[in-house]
Amino acid sequence: MKPRTIKTLPVKFDQKEIGQGVLDLGIEKDAEINGIGMGVLSDGTPYLNQRGLAALCGVQNAHIGTISSQWNEADPKPRIQSIKAILSKIGLEFPAAHVEVPHNGVVHYCYPAEVCLAILEYYAFDAGANCQPEARDNFRILAGTKLREMIYSQVGYDPTGRNRFDKWHERLALNYQSAPRGFFSVFNEAETLIYEMIVAGAPVDEKNVIDISIGRHWSKFWDENGFNERFGDRNKFPHRYPDSHPQSKSNPQEAWCYPLDSLGAYREWLQDHYIGGGKFRAYITEKAKKGAITPSIAQLTITAIETPQISGY
Repeated sequence: MKPRTIKTLPVKFDQKEIGQGVLDLGIEKDAEINGIGMGVLSDGTPYLNQRGLAALCGVQNAHIGTISSQWNEADPKPRIQSIKAILSKIGLEFPAAHVEVPHNGVVHYCYPAEVCLAILEYYAFDAGANCQPEARDNFRILAGTKLREMIYSQVGYDPTGRNRFDKWHERLALNYQSAPRGFFSVFNEAETLIYEMIVAGAPVDEKNVIDISIGRHWSKFWDENGFNERFGDRNKFPHRYPDSHPQSKSNPQEAWCYPLDSLGAYREWLQDHYIGGGKFRAYITEKAKKGAITPSIAQLTITAIETPQISGY
């Protein structure tokens, strides 16, 4: 079997790379369980950190670091040859043993699950006098897909992506008919935009409430253009957040709703001013700076929303 060279880790939800570069990776979930550091990267790749992998293998942390430093030597050591041969048997080839990912001001050394299993198998059966009983026991427990499943389970990550819409659906259930008759709300009108954000991989949750940003900019535009005179007075209505959002502590929130006669003007403003004028890009970029969205997902989201839906427009 010809090895499949993994130049970049697979992107979640069938997303594509932007241009020719490699997308930045972030850490979406992480935890330390019984001294084993683990997590999931922003593209859905489960990993162990260097210390966690060393603990599973029953070796010193420095041994795992040495594997990384020797990974691409011109004259590879027998240990590296053995580990790469294990990966090659299942059709995999990695350009590096680990991925360096900055997270909360610290660079994390993340070893993808497949690399972890290959190193674990080496110390279980192929390291000669350096074989470790801990590695053998752990390999028997975690072989195949068990390591991936264990990491996903321990950090609370759903690899299927089925739950990515949950928090948005919770808000919809509370607010889908909340604006009074004859008026529309920004939240309900933002449904298509929010859906496209989620499909692009952006988390829509208590940290990323795009309709607040849209509402503030639209309210300012409304006042500046005297739309009360043109369309009639806007009104206030109660908007509620689900218990999963800390904003729910001050429920109900007062939000503006707007006359239906102004709906066309709002949609034109959303396309031409909020999205076309760079306000959406600025919002997502700021969220990425704060760590609420990873840089790669931010780029994908901006591209998905700003790209015209009809060719030539």
